[in-house]
This record gives sequence, structure tokens and C-alpha cells, in this order.
Amino acid sequence: MAVFVALGAFLMTLFGGWTAQRVTDRRHLVLGLAGGLMLGVVGLDLLPEAISAASREVLGVPQALLLFVGGFLVAHLVERLLATRQTAHGGEDVEPPPAAGTAPEAAAAHAGASGNAGAHTQTAHEHGHAHAPARGPGGTAREPRFGLTAAAAMVGHSLMDGVALGAAFQVGGAIGTAVALAVIAHDFADGFNTYTITSLYGNARRKALAMLFADAVAPMVGAATTLFFTLPEELLGSYLGFFGGALLYLAAAEILPEAHHEHPARSTLLCTVLGVAFIWLVVGVAG
Repeated sequence: MAVFVALGAFLMTLFGGWTAQRVTDRRHLVLGLAGGLMLGVVGLDLLPEAISAASREVLGVPQALLLFVGGFLVAHLVERLLATRQTAHGGEDVEPPPAAGTAPEAAAAHAGASGNAGAHTQTAHEHGHAHAPARGPGGTAREPRFGLTAAAAMVGHSLMDGVALGAAFQVGGAIGTAVALAVIAHDFADGFNTYTITSLYGNARRKALAMLFADAVAPMVGAATTLFFTLPEELLGSYLGFFGGALLYLAAAEILPEAHHEHPARSTLLCTVLGVAFIWLVVGVAG
């Protein structure tokens, strides 16, 4: 039964990714909505469940909250390390413009060099070796691998959704149905966010689609695994806390600043609020 219900999560995830792909002409609205969905999932869904499942205190602080902070810090460190590595390999090198008042000979030499560089760039593009890096609000280049890592974390979360779904049906049909409604509804947000995050960091469309498909399949795989084992509740809660911290970092440090970078409009803020409200409605109906 759980695997059959997970098929609904599969379709809903694909629908969320399809929606994100179709509205690229309103990218700031897409990012604003994605940030709101992620904030709502973390604050209204993941964190309460994590604290409930892993409430054991460590030096007076619930274990789930410690892992939540740890997930935030790990996401920050991974992004900084990847950005530093890219800079060390020349990822930020940009040819400076010619100074004003240059001698005609120097200007001509610069123009010739620019022409050669342009030809080289064109040739590189023709052979698929050149790619303009995606850039964040501060003008720094985004590391595509970080986008893939974040999307892989979303896939892992969807896998755990499937595990939770299967475990709920092991307890009883009523609980299984409630969890199924929550999983299927918020898998729209998972698909939406997986495609958006992968694309935001400059990854090719085929990679974004591949991560979207993996995210859609993950709940079915997770539900199927519960036919063979039962996941301890505390371990599940610890994972949810850690993942929630990483997801909050993406929303607060990357998605929302990018959404308001070029279009600081009220419509973008409204999309963020609507994203949070949607998750609140999903949690309320499922609970």
C-alpha cells in the first residue's frame, strides 16, 4: 500500500519540477516562492517533527536542534570551501578593461587581443568547453557542484519521506493516510525546489531534470525499503534536524537574496509569504 501511495508522490514531485521549469520568465517570482516553500517546510514541518522524534537533550539542548545548527553550518562551510577552491583555480579571473587615454598602439593591440580572445571563446563554446558561471547577488561565481550537492540532499530527504510513509503504514492505516497526504502535498515543493536549486547554480538543464527524476523516484524507493526493516524514530528525527538546518541555509543565504537581487518587488515578497502559507495549510490539513 505504501509503495502504491508513493506513486502519487512521484507524480507530484514531477509536477512541481515542471512548474518551476515553465515559469522561468518570472524567475524572481519562482525563487521567491521556492524560498517561502523551503522556509515553511523547515519551520513548520521538519523541525517540529525532528524535535518530537529526537528530543533527548545534550547539555540542555535538544539533540534535533543541535543537528539543525550543525546542518546550517555544514552547508555554509561546504559552499565556502567550494567557492574558495574555484577562486584558487582561476574561476574568478576576469580581463580588466583598457585604461582611459591609452595610446593608439596600445588600444589597437588590446583590440587585437580582444578579437583573438573572442575567437577563442567562440571556438571553445563550439566545442562545449566554455561555460559562463552563474553568479550570486554579490557578483561571486556560484559553484555548480554545490547546487548538485544541495539537490542530492533534497533527494535524500525525499527518500526519508518514503521511509516515513512506509513506517506510518506499518503502525496503522489512519496514520499512514495522514502521512501520505503530507508527503504527497509537500513533494510538489520538493520537486519545485530541486529543479530550482540545481538550475540556480548554473547546472545544465539535463542535470536539473536528472536530479528532479531522482527526487521523484526516491519516495518510492524509501517506501519499498520499509518492507525489510524499521527505522528507529530517534535516527529519523536526527536526520530531519540536520537536513532542516542545511535547507534553511539555502533558503536564507542563497534563494531569497537572489530572488530580491534584481527584482525587489512586492510581488516577490508575496510569493514568499504564499509559499510559507501553502506549507502551513498542508501541515494543518495533514495534522
